[in-house]
Amino acid sequence: MKVIHLISGGDVGGAKTHVHTLLKELSREIPVLLVCFKAGDFAEEAVKLGINVLVVEDGFFETLKKLDRLIEEGGYDIVHCHGSKANMYGAIIKLRRRVCVITTVHSDYRLDYLGRPLRRLTFGVINTLALRMLDYRICVSDHMKKLLIDRGFLPEGIFVIRNGVDHSAPSVAVPRGEFLARYGISEDCTVAGIAARLSPVKDIGTLIDAFAAASRKLEGLRLLIAGDGEEEASLKERAQRSGAADKIVFAGWLGDMDSFYNAVDINTLTSLSEGFPYSIVEGARMGCATVSSDVGGIYMLIKNGVTGCLFQPGDTAALSEILEKLGSDSSLRKRLGEAARTLAREEFSLDSMRTTQLEIYDTVLRRASRHKGKKDGATLCGAYGQGNFGDDSIMEAVTKTLRTIDRDMPVRVLSRRPKETMKLLDIRGVHSFDPFGIIKAMLRSKLYISGGGTLIQDVTSLRSLAYYLLNIMTARLCRCRVMMYGCGVGPVTSALGRRMTAFVLNRCVDRISLREPHSLGELRKLGVTVPDIEVTADPALVLSPAPAGDVDSTFVEAGIPVQGDYIAFSLRPWDGVEERLGDFAMAARYAYEKYGLSSVFIPIDKGRDIPVCRKVMELMGDAPSYLFGNISSADVAIGVISRMKLIVSMRLHALVFAAGQSVPVIGAVYDPKVSSFLDYVGVSCHAPLGGTDARFLTECIDRCLSGQEGPGAAAKLMELEKRNGEIAAELLEGHPSGTQNKE
Repeated sequence: MKVIHLISGGDVGGAKTHVHTLLKELSREIPVLLVCFKAGDFAEEAVKLGINVLVVEDGFFETLKKLDRLIEEGGYDIVHCHGSKANMYGAIIKLRRRVCVITTVHSDYRLDYLGRPLRRLTFGVINTLALRMLDYRICVSDHMKKLLIDRGFLPEGIFVIRNGVDHSAPSVAVPRGEFLARYGISEDCTVAGIAARLSPVKDIGTLIDAFAAASRKLEGLRLLIAGDGEEEASLKERAQRSGAADKIVFAGWLGDMDSFYNAVDINTLTSLSEGFPYSIVEGARMGCATVSSDVGGIYMLIKNGVTGCLFQPGDTAALSEILEKLGSDSSLRKRLGEAARTLAREEFSLDSMRTTQLEIYDTVLRRASRHKGKKDGATLCGAYGQGNFGDDSIMEAVTKTLRTIDRDMPVRVLSRRPKETMKLLDIRGVHSFDPFGIIKAMLRSKLYISGGGTLIQDVTSLRSLAYYLLNIMTARLCRCRVMMYGCGVGPVTSALGRRMTAFVLNRCVDRISLREPHSLGELRKLGVTVPDIEVTADPALVLSPAPAGDVDSTFVEAGIPVQGDYIAFSLRPWDGVEERLGDFAMAARYAYEKYGLSSVFIPIDKGRDIPVCRKVMELMGDAPSYLFGNISSADVAIGVISRMKLIVSMRLHALVFAAGQSVPVIGAVYDPKVSSFLDYVGVSCHAPLGGTDARFLTECIDRCLSGQEGPGAAAKLMELEKRNGEIAAELLEGHPSGTQNKE
């Protein structure tokens, strides 16, 4: 492949570092040409790095002609743009030539011209329009990707790349004392530093105010500001007004950043908006303790309380408190700095950056050659986007399985919150009650999946059952293959519901896989005999926990010691649960008094479960208890559950997550699906909700913690779950039944 990169040539800061670093690395693997629309430092430094550079400083139309000629004569496959001017040219080239056009979004394009209204009105508007016209966008953080999705960009056209630095390069820093002496700072001081352009979006005024407050309590605290920009004069005035001007040093622009990061004890960033700033990863490379505003993709490296500290943008009091805490605790600074350095080496390396970019290029070229205008991919329907980690984990598991069948497969999901679904996975979300969107998705799809959970039941309501059956019928009318994927079934109690279910499933469904044998019996009672039916396992069993740093940060943010020993409870509102709250509290106290286990409460559906959890916590008296009200995704929930000694749960998917992580479980059965799953995995410690009194629970705790009750046969079920994906692959290949496939 051959790639031509376009950039204005006047870029500074993170964008400059990103492009120079990336192209230097790519040049080792593929032919790369960098076209700058302006001569100067940017182009000259690129040449020194060994990058093939061409400067084009002609007028608009002449430049466009030269680019056309370059692309044609050079045989370039991809045009990669950086910045508003390059995006403008890229959008026009896309209209004129059959070539993939990509742009890297280095920052929030709506804030690029903050404080410059005329440029914002002209270049800002042009850039906004151009971004909509290009084929693909590459973001330097997950946050930026989510921001674009919020603004209507489709997720399948967005990639994420992480800025990388050379962790193997030797430091060229001068001794700390020598460097600080240049600015009149004693080596004995604790130095907070920031390296950033002095512009409104960096919000350095907040840092000055927070530092001034912290320095009143810590006499030896100093602030070193490296950078220049339009706000320099006003920030110096603010420093004077703060009363801490004698402790604040404006160093101006610095070229020797190794020496800067070697000298500072606390690396700070106060930006209102970021993509992913190099100053964070460069500071981590040097082992600096970091405190930053929680913006952009900074959370990918700075895990709050684990690899650094985060605060909300503009929160002067919170920043001051963190500066005071870090400034007075050298051991904490060392621990956070080393943790950040380790994570940066693992995930923010040059090799990773180069490999990711080449994979993106391969993907866009592969997709460009994919057949268009034919039915392709799958539409997935379930109880998704309703704030329940259990249901959303099924969506994630099914989507990941489909991606193993075909990594470029278009996947569309019917969701109550389509934007949130698109942010979670690289799939297109359609609102669950958008009939035109649903039909459009089905007409474009080869396979319709009624996915996971107990969708075929009328206990919730007959309307719910009718909705899922109607979608199955519509999918068949749209000429989709139809699969029920790792489902639970029943109970269907109404006569009308039973007739509808048998009619639709027998006539419209090709294949059914079930998560446990009980559902097979339900289908037989309903008279469903036409589709091929197999008993497999719940899709969510195969999901992996979040990275350890994300899980640690979740503990810290919830105020829960990371290294503790815990028993978990996952409860939900249900008829009869109020009568059992005291029993759950007594069981929690028993686990603490006999085994030293503190209790944590894990809501799977936060909106509904938290009030029940809080009631039990209130009944526990002085026994320690904690609430995970900040779990953000299924993989984090799995990571948290994986660290438990034992879980007592009403929620099915808390039990599924625990089984997948080999954590012993006790089930409080409010629905047959819970007992069916536990019987299937070979767990005997479960009883109907009404029977889960304190005696039953404490006996089960003893059995689980003494090793008499294992975690169940989850490993066997995880193998069975693979059959779900195999059936989906067979349908995508055109085999509607298992019999036909075998022939």
